[in-house]
Amino acid sequence: MERISRIMVTSRHALLGVVMMFTLASSVAAAEVGHRHPGRASEVPSSGGKAGQARPPTQALGATVDVVADRASARIGALFSADRADDLAGGHGCTASVVHSPQRDLVVTAAHCVGDASTDLVFVPGYRDGHAPYGVWKLDHRYLPDGWTKDQDEDSDLAFATVDEQDGRAIEDVVGANRFTPGTTTGATPVTVVGYPDSRETPISCTNKPTAYSSTQQRIDCPAFTQGTSGSPWINDDGQVVGVLGGYDQGGDTDDVSYSVTLGSQAADLYKTAISNP
Repeated sequence: MERISRIMVTSRHALLGVVMMFTLASSVAAAEVGHRHPGRASEVPSSGGKAGQARPPTQALGATVDVVADRASARIGALFSADRADDLAGGHGCTASVVHSPQRDLVVTAAHCVGDASTDLVFVPGYRDGHAPYGVWKLDHRYLPDGWTKDQDEDSDLAFATVDEQDGRAIEDVVGANRFTPGTTTGATPVTVVGYPDSRETPISCTNKPTAYSSTQQRIDCPAFTQGTSGSPWINDDGQVVGVLGGYDQGGDTDDVSYSVTLGSQAADLYKTAISNP
């Protein structure tokens, strides 16, 4: 079952070698797609707990809960087609999150969420109920593995995108960032998955220990992660992104089990490519 909603309909496939970079047109072209509003970016409040802490201390393992708007959750947002930038309500299609980069302008998501280069997209961090508390940010360059662009290999279902500055500020300066951390042992610690189901206008989260599904895929038991949650980050308590919802069957064939590609050397190479292009 695909976890993408009304955004690009592409499919899936192994994070190998060559990376394709798509340069998006600067125009905000209309697209036959639906996603989620601009507004001037405002910095996240300094309160709200330890930076990068994704899981409330009392959240039970394997339980899906509503996400409280705070410093950490502001780094996660929804993707929309650019023609919905002025009318976000009900239009989001995938999830993405800000990860640290030298240029402070990078988001990570699933490849099947951004694989259609003909569709202009915007990212809305901290999106809630039709509002963009930290602004609407236009995706600029997209970085996808060669395995995805050639064959939609489900083991390559990972992508990065840079976003344009707003009022001279980079997105990481506004909302902060988690750290993309490949090479972490699957299940070493619990992770928190945060995403935007297409039936809701606020995000949900679930914390559990992932397990290996195969040598290239990991899975996690979390209920209610339906369409729209593709691209959701898997974040450990150190604020490290160790998975991204996608992979097998573009995220899974049931709502209560989700998947991610295993973030190994190929994921590390993709990240290096993304941060090496200004």
